[in-house]
Amino acid sequence: MYLWLKAAHIIFVVSWIASLLVYPRYKLHQLSAEPGGELFDTMQLASARLRRIIMTPSLIAVWVFGIGLLSINPNVFQFKWMWVKLVVVILVTGLHGFYVKTGKAIDHGDATISANKLKLANELPFIALIIIVVMVVVRPF
Repeated sequence: MYLWLKAAHIIFVVSWIASLLVYPRYKLHQLSAEPGGELFDTMQLASARLRRIIMTPSLIAVWVFGIGLLSINPNVFQFKWMWVKLVVVILVTGLHGFYVKTGKAIDHGDATISANKLKLANELPFIALIIIVVMVVVRPF
């Protein structure tokens, strides 16, 4: 059972991180488009579908399967690498919320974020993924 949970956890981590890399790109295209124009509407629809069908369900699945793994093997809490991983996952969850809030502001024409800041924020999921993989595979602590 543990390996099935682990496999599901990894699958949803991959889909969540992938969606967090794509979502801001959709919003960047939307920011550069004329509100009400074809590109604006297309990116708004595509990002809403991505968020509703992949991004948010993957977030939920990552947490559910991750908590399942921790409940089966609570001994991992004694390792520093697990605490670093959990902190990064919490930060990525916050980033997810930031993306959703920012995306809805862009949809309503109330965006306060610049394209450059959104481009920088777009790099964060990849950096988080690197840290998480190193913590879980290399276990440096």
